[in-house]
Amino acid sequence: MRPVSYEPIEGSRGVFEGTGTEESPRGVGEMAERARAAARALAPMPLQMRDAALEAIAVTLIVQQEVLLAANAVDLALADAMVATGELSAANRARLGLTAAKLAEMAAQVRAVGELPDPLGRRLDAIELDRGLDLEKRSVPLGVLAVIFEARPDAVTQISALALKSGNAVVLKPGREVERTAAALVELIREAVRSVGVPAEAVSVLFGREAVAELLTLSSLVDLVIPRGSRALVEHIQATTRIPVLGHADGICHIYVDREVEQELALAVIDDAKTDYPAVCNAAETVLVHEAVAGDFLPALVTRLGVKGVTLLGDSGVRDRLPRALAEQVGEVQDWHTEYGDLTLALRVVASLDAAIEHIHRFGSAHTESICTSDPAAAERFLQEVDAASVMVNASTRFADGFRYGLGAEVGVSTSRIHARGPVGLEGLTTTKYLLRGHGHVAGDYRGPGARAFTHRRG
Repeated sequence: MRPVSYEPIEGSRGVFEGTGTEESPRGVGEMAERARAAARALAPMPLQMRDAALEAIAVTLIVQQEVLLAANAVDLALADAMVATGELSAANRARLGLTAAKLAEMAAQVRAVGELPDPLGRRLDAIELDRGLDLEKRSVPLGVLAVIFEARPDAVTQISALALKSGNAVVLKPGREVERTAAALVELIREAVRSVGVPAEAVSVLFGREAVAELLTLSSLVDLVIPRGSRALVEHIQATTRIPVLGHADGICHIYVDREVEQELALAVIDDAKTDYPAVCNAAETVLVHEAVAGDFLPALVTRLGVKGVTLLGDSGVRDRLPRALAEQVGEVQDWHTEYGDLTLALRVVASLDAAIEHIHRFGSAHTESICTSDPAAAERFLQEVDAASVMVNASTRFADGFRYGLGAEVGVSTSRIHARGPVGLEGLTTTKYLLRGHGHVAGDYRGPGARAFTHRRG
């Protein structure tokens, strides 16, 4: 397998469809048509072939790690310069790096998707309309996905694995900061799947604003757009396409510490939710503390997170409950709507569980919310009344992830109420098809005098 030779020239943009033997820039429309053809080939493809493609990808990630790390090193150097000029946030820079360990984790995630049950052809319902007239509802692929993402290289492998397993083709649009890594990954993925008989066009990549703007006009070829990135990115895409969009604009996640709580449990949960990986959308951004325990809990929290280098923000209700030395470590919160994406955490004291839920609904993004409590009734109320894609009890918000949920991986997290919600895995990349088998049945026989009657008997 030859090394990847993609080296974008500054200012160049377009479609990259490396095949392992050549590089061939193509128009966006032609690329989307090729993706559509690949999707139609994938839809009836046996599970064994789709799984073989995933195994080939996993092997390639390990065998070709030197190629991938070299491409990533170029992206990292450019990203550092972008951070220095303010073009790229430190949070996105933190998501960008690859290591041998990270590539091994990515390969494991691809294999985890391969081990999942086939999402296609599932019999979801069966109804006998009349004798000899049988209706089935089965799961089928969506078709062509367009996924637009910032920074994270593992998004390429996660999304590609989920798309292939679910019989969908995918067009990837990475951010400028990860272009070289993404191009290297896509070329190797295409070569890997091609080696087992899966169309290479099932995974393709394009670059630049003009190319993605054109892609977003192709509603006859692209079935779903999934943006993964900043609020500005998601809102821009939602406003500029007629293609359905699945995703979330913000990841403003809360942890509420109830009046009845085991302090060490709550401290451990908050520590993990904030410091494990602060740049991601399921990291905690605000902690709400019941006033009955705030006097004891807040000093312990400030001390623990201070050691971890967390910048703490709060209002007077927080600072008034801290010793002077600790109160001086807490800055003034400016906006409860803020998704920090770094080691910054907002704190607020609330009078009750009702006040905590009200705050969450007013300022949250319906992504992930958690309560720390030893009161079963409070836990159940929180689970039932908080409106979010994931709601948790005594657990870190970091669990809101497709891999951790047993979905193998995720194409993204959706806060929508339509089609899919929460971490979106294989099931969220399928739709349904009705199959009707008859024996010369005609609709006219079921109306008017002497009409036949439907049996509508479920099988």
